[in-house]
Amino acid sequence: MLRRSDSDVTNAGKTVMTITNEDETRSVQVLLLGDGSSDFTSLRDLLMQAGGASLSVDCVQSEAEVCLRLQQTKYDLLLVDGKPGTDSALQLLKFLPRTTPVIFLQGNQDDSSSRAIVQSAFCNQARGCDPTCQCLAIATLSAINNYRREKQRQTSEEMLHKLRRIVEQSPDLVMITDSSCVLEYVNPAFEALTGYSREEVIGQTLGVLKSEQQAGELYEEMWDTVLSGKAFHGTVMNRKKNGETFILEKSITPLRNAAGEITHYISTGRDITDQRRLESQLQQAQKMDAIGRLAGGVAHDFNNLLMVISAYAELTRDALPSEHPSRPKVDEIINAARRAAELTKQLLAFGRKQMQSLQLLDLNNVLGQISKMLARLIGEDVQLLFVPGPDLDKVRADPVQIEQVVMNLAANARDAMPHGGKLTIETCNIHLDETYIQRHSIVPPGDYVLLTVTDSGMGIPQEHLVHIFEPFYTTKEESKGTGLGLATVYGIVKQNGGFIWVYSEPELGTTFKIYLPRAQSTRAEVRSAAAVQDSPHGSETLLVVEDEAAVRESTRDFLMQKGYTVLEAANGEDALRVSREYCGPIDLMITDVVMPKMSGPNLAERLMAERPQMKVLFVSGYAENTILRHGKIDVTSRLLQKPFGLNTLARKIREVLVPNQSIASAATASG
Repeated sequence: MLRRSDSDVTNAGKTVMTITNEDETRSVQVLLLGDGSSDFTSLRDLLMQAGGASLSVDCVQSEAEVCLRLQQTKYDLLLVDGKPGTDSALQLLKFLPRTTPVIFLQGNQDDSSSRAIVQSAFCNQARGCDPTCQCLAIATLSAINNYRREKQRQTSEEMLHKLRRIVEQSPDLVMITDSSCVLEYVNPAFEALTGYSREEVIGQTLGVLKSEQQAGELYEEMWDTVLSGKAFHGTVMNRKKNGETFILEKSITPLRNAAGEITHYISTGRDITDQRRLESQLQQAQKMDAIGRLAGGVAHDFNNLLMVISAYAELTRDALPSEHPSRPKVDEIINAARRAAELTKQLLAFGRKQMQSLQLLDLNNVLGQISKMLARLIGEDVQLLFVPGPDLDKVRADPVQIEQVVMNLAANARDAMPHGGKLTIETCNIHLDETYIQRHSIVPPGDYVLLTVTDSGMGIPQEHLVHIFEPFYTTKEESKGTGLGLATVYGIVKQNGGFIWVYSEPELGTTFKIYLPRAQSTRAEVRSAAAVQDSPHGSETLLVVEDEAAVRESTRDFLMQKGYTVLEAANGEDALRVSREYCGPIDLMITDVVMPKMSGPNLAERLMAERPQMKVLFVSGYAENTILRHGKIDVTSRLLQKPFGLNTLARKIREVLVPNQSIASAATASG
């Protein structure tokens, strides 16, 4: 009879399970070796059923137990729960007698090897096998094989469960179709991204996600590839349940059976919509930066041409009698040059390269001038209404940037009114108290000048309203907008110390309110800002350094007419030579900033060491960042930006030569 000893415990890590035969002389000793986590319950039961009273089975779970058991008992067969060749198996074999047969329950040990090992352990002993009973070796081998098959089944099931969890928890879309491309399975990531539930799409084809924005040729290529038995890899624009589009990095792979026939298709996809958006924004930023650099270079050459045109036009006009029939034509040339100069400023503004020039401004005057250009910008089918506020306070801002703000808002309003409408621009003084701040915490309390721009267009939906000031955010078609217009408006308003607020509802239009802080001490500064429009004369000696011959010559002719003694040089080295050859004083050097061989600031640094009393006026058509890279001298405080009128140059010269004297008195004194 078989009996279990009192010390048998099946699931403890260091227990010993023993099944013994009362007739110790005829039992076969089998030792099961585990790794501390092995469960030998099923194998023990199989061996008990196979061997009956002919087997004694011990189970151990540690190396210490192995050593102890081997000292106490001589075993006929060892069954090891592991794979041959592993570190743990090699370590275990060190404790085993070399003559003891060993079978590894895992790994690729074939049936013939196992049969030979069992036969060597069971059949080579004179136990007087009863031919009427079941062969113990065959029964034991069958128990081992049954145990192995059960373990393989459990391992396969565990792997299937693991694969299912991987698919279910994958952040990428996973779809499985039959051979006709009809969906049989979608994972939760599919449901989360597309908005479709599993029940809604099972039984449909992958075409449920097809977007009209995706070219049909790509779909044809995709299905031609898949139906030919090849895997498809590509980027596809799909459509969600709510109509939004998204971009998938997609793969479709055929699944074949043992006969090589395609039974299913597995489609996986990764949402790269945000990645593509970032790439597009980066390209936009790089394009803007490239245009800004281009604008700086174009502005220099273009401004030199404008200088020549406007200078000679002004000289020609001054030489003509007031009633001369050609005088109006010359005036048109001058006006065209000025408009071209404004275009240059817009180029620099587009590239964000313009220099900020804070001034005390009357917004009514600025907007009154801009409104003339706005009429052409917004078109004849949009009614423009400007409502200036009475006794408007002054603000400290850059007039060019204020113009840019209004132009951007007007352009947006025009796009919102494709069939015409009304654009209203209003100004007024406003005091914001604590009561207002409680409702609109964006603006701190104080005195402001309020600029309001209202259109009667289609309005902005609420979901877009919170994003409109974000860079690159646009609801326009890809080729219709950069997404930087309102971002630029926001940046300029903040740069000038102001605040912006927007209100809009679909079909009810949009209102932008811009709060600019009221400037302090406006009276004195306004009087100083009111420049005298005369063209003052002088008698000092000037050195004109300009690499563009036409600009240099026209400037020389004008300054000589104004009474100055003019020296001229084509570049920095030429200026050094002229200065050293001239024995008299040089009161002012007028030099271009960027020149070949030597920059204007470097030239000024060297000449001022030789002539400490000489003053310097810089002129340039380049952008601010380019100017600041040349030399150590502070250029921007004494800079005249090209293109400029000759009368402007005359006033700037007096300003530099006589800084503490008003232009009017300087002109009188020099006259």
